[in-house]
Amino acid sequence: MHRPDWPLRTERLLLRPWEPNDLAAMHEIHRDPEMCRYLYNEPLSLHETRERLERKIATDAFRAEGDWMGCAVTLADTGELVADASLAWTSVEHRQGEIGFLVHPAHQGRGYATELSVPLLAFGFERVGLHRIVGRLEARNAGSARVLEKLGMRREAHLVENEWVKGEWQSELVYAMLAGEWSALR
Repeated sequence: MHRPDWPLRTERLLLRPWEPNDLAAMHEIHRDPEMCRYLYNEPLSLHETRERLERKIATDAFRAEGDWMGCAVTLADTGELVADASLAWTSVEHRQGEIGFLVHPAHQGRGYATELSVPLLAFGFERVGLHRIVGRLEARNAGSARVLEKLGMRREAHLVENEWVKGEWQSELVYAMLAGEWSALR
């Protein structure tokens, strides 16, 4: 099992496991149609958010291939929830992972997505020993693409209209970073 030394701290943020009292703040992120615009799911009801939160509470570590380790991201000085972030362990054999994040609309444009991603990448590469971490996103999600580029990830693929999502063909961008590239940046 691989578990971070919770909480993970950055200059302005605290990444920690999800807690039951995060429901209202988590729902603010996941009920917003704009937040779900580029996701597979529609905005969540309170009941659906509660179910998702219960799953996230159980994912504070990697126990097996396919696990998504989620964390609540809060402002270090106030404790206000600003983002939902995760790292997946997608392949043990190939030492692969995937990063993901959703930043509350009221907190976008402040560099939080880039800042919260650094300790997740560090955990994946330095503690878990992943060889490659990807970030996948809908091609129109320019904000997330900028974040992945700022992190030093390179665009490896633009899959044109590869998925039928929410009644339309959507395209996907795939960004990636190798462990050696991470080490060179550090």
